[in-house]
Amino acid sequence: MGSANQSGTTGTTGSDQRRARMEEMRRAERARQRRNRLLAITAGVVAVAALVVGGVALVHSQSGDDEPAASKDGKTGAGHFTTGADGVRTWQGTLGRTHTAAAVTYPMEPPVGGDHNPVWQNCNGDVYTEPVKNVHAVHSLEHGAVWVTYNDKAPEADVAALAAKVRATPYTLMSPVADQKDPIMLSAWAHQRTVTGAKDPNVDKFLAAFVQGSQTPEPGAACTGGVGR
Repeated sequence: MGSANQSGTTGTTGSDQRRARMEEMRRAERARQRRNRLLAITAGVVAVAALVVGGVALVHSQSGDDEPAASKDGKTGAGHFTTGADGVRTWQGTLGRTHTAAAVTYPMEPPVGGDHNPVWQNCNGDVYTEPVKNVHAVHSLEHGAVWVTYNDKAPEADVAALAAKVRATPYTLMSPVADQKDPIMLSAWAHQRTVTGAKDPNVDKFLAAFVQGSQTPEPGAACTGGVGR
């Protein structure tokens, strides 16, 4: 009888232990499931945040060619020209690249860079007989164009010869600029020079160096589909 009582006690204890182990396993499983749900929620939040950040970055890059927000004063940065041994003047100073619909004041004429209109002047060998707006032409310079300009002191024969050269050269444009200091000038982004006439060898040298040259902020950008007059 004594042995029977001992066996019953042992059986009860073993059953209790099994139930305890099973309850512990259930608690562990419930804890594991809670951890998994928490991890899944956290991963989802991180993924959504990444998508939001990426979307904002994409909007900024598409809205302004990765450019800063428009300046409030509508002015380009201060600076000055330095003249190299080859006669090319290079702008030493900040040239903004903000797209703005506001008027922009440039520290040089014709301008060689700075904040500008979102729409460029067509520059696929385009010759304009009337002045164009600086804010459009500067955008063309940003695309790697060379801008040939002249005033009323330029000989008609030189103007005609330069016009023919421009028409034969993609990524160039030509227009009169009444207020420029010299009769014939050539401008690229951050660079400018005066030439004596259409036969001046520096015309071809400047075109060779700066049409889609290394100074171009946006190489390969379009020179068509902009302002055509």
